[in-house]
Amino acid sequence: GLYSGIEHFVDKDRTCAESIRVITRKASERIIRFAFEYARREGRKRITLVHKANILKTTCGLFLEVGRIIASSYKEIEFEDRIVDNMAMQLVKKPEEYDVIVCTNLFGDILSDLAAGLVGGLGLAPGANIGEDMAVFEPVHGSAPKYAGKDKVNPTATILSAAMMLKYLGEKEAAEKIVKAVEEVIEEGTHSTYDFGGKAGTKEMTAAIISKIKRGQ
Repeated sequence: GLYSGIEHFVDKDRTCAESIRVITRKASERIIRFAFEYARREGRKRITLVHKANILKTTCGLFLEVGRIIASSYKEIEFEDRIVDNMAMQLVKKPEEYDVIVCTNLFGDILSDLAAGLVGGLGLAPGANIGEDMAVFEPVHGSAPKYAGKDKVNPTATILSAAMMLKYLGEKEAAEKIVKAVEEVIEEGTHSTYDFGGKAGTKEMTAAIISKIKRGQ
């Protein structure tokens, strides 16, 4: 996609720059097939492929073509495609109608932050980078260095990322206990950080979640 890192100025005066978007059939097949396998494994019913093939006819066109081919092998899963601008609107208006969304990196970056906003912000959103042989799990919000050492950041995204890692490693029961503990602490609201309108710090909210996990053992 656009994150291929191929960028340069086209003139010596640096008045015009261009970035090259690289879409390959192999990489498209890998991520789209992963989306379908994830949907099958998790009991999800629908895949929505997001693109801009009406304008980016070659690059997005290839991604969409691959999606349609792979979808034909998963008859039990509903497949649809949406233009990215329309998808952004649909997520705001009726997010409950969507299940698994697959797209290229730039569109995914934008839509995932939008989706995080729908559930309370980046402080809640876990993330996973899953390859063929290994995986890395991290909060969607990044490192947020301006909050370092202030005992202020919502720990939920980090903790849920750890739960995703455990599930990936086959520790489903442990992952479910963590998720349940997080949900209970958020619902109670007495140990919430500032972004939830609470007064608790990172340590207090984390301790409350750990306490819930221990009680559930």
